[in-house]
Amino acid sequence: MTSTTAAGQPGTEEHDVDANFQRTSPPRVEGGVGVSDFDSVIHAQGAWRDDELHMAPVSGLLTAEILAHEPREGLRLARLSFEILGTLHYGPLTVTTRTVRPGRTIELVESTLEAQGRTALVARAWRLVTSDTSPVGVVNDAGLTARRDCSPFQTMAERWPGGYIRSLRILAADDHADGRGRCWLTSSVDMIEGEPTSDIVKLMGMVDTANGVAPVVPNGPGGYGYPNVDLQVHLYREPVGAWLGLATTSNLGTDGIGLTSAVLHDERGPFGHSEQIQTVRRVPAADD
Repeated sequence: MTSTTAAGQPGTEEHDVDANFQRTSPPRVEGGVGVSDFDSVIHAQGAWRDDELHMAPVSGLLTAEILAHEPREGLRLARLSFEILGTLHYGPLTVTTRTVRPGRTIELVESTLEAQGRTALVARAWRLVTSDTSPVGVVNDAGLTARRDCSPFQTMAERWPGGYIRSLRILAADDHADGRGRCWLTSSVDMIEGEPTSDIVKLMGMVDTANGVAPVVPNGPGGYGYPNVDLQVHLYREPVGAWLGLATTSNLGTDGIGLTSAVLHDERGPFGHSEQIQTVRRVPAADD
């Protein structure tokens, strides 16, 4: 099993948990608010610091909690908004979920993650009523190179450390390039130990990876840090399958703020968009 130190950092004991998170108590409802307690597993470890969580599996965890909270037949997730308020500390976590705006056709649900006694992340999800619009349905987003025509992408693991990145299998198209990513990724790791991981949870648990698959500037000492402070996902179709396709575009302004945008794909084609705003800062080299 995974262990954590007193400071909440990944421990050194061997683990056999093929999941990003473990429940430490059964989920409960307190005054209409869903409450869940978790511990972190090494597969959720971040890339910027060893004692942080990667935003990708964290967003998947909150997506799972939102889906489990007072589900409504005929409504589906249409927009997910994640605001990163503080450090996503590795270790014990508490997630609380509530309905902010109930409704028959439009509903807003909010999920909050607490780490080391502080609110670190707030997610909000719009659930919208579904109806048959197939006669007028149209998708104008361009397709992505098929997985069978892509090659294993080793540069990602060479560029980024951390347990989450190691858990991924990534394939890149021939036209994949810095600032313009074209790739597919998947993971065999479940989101929560002992619980089935739905397609949408698995895919939403990888979307944040878009920020690092094809950065426009080098990362690390002597380069730059460019963590995103949010993640916005809009879904015009519910995704399926275990593979996420990313067609990313990175833009960097001249005053320390950047943006990663992506068209999201599954095995059936494009299904939505994501946006991540970055704070871009120079990282001194060791000899600076």
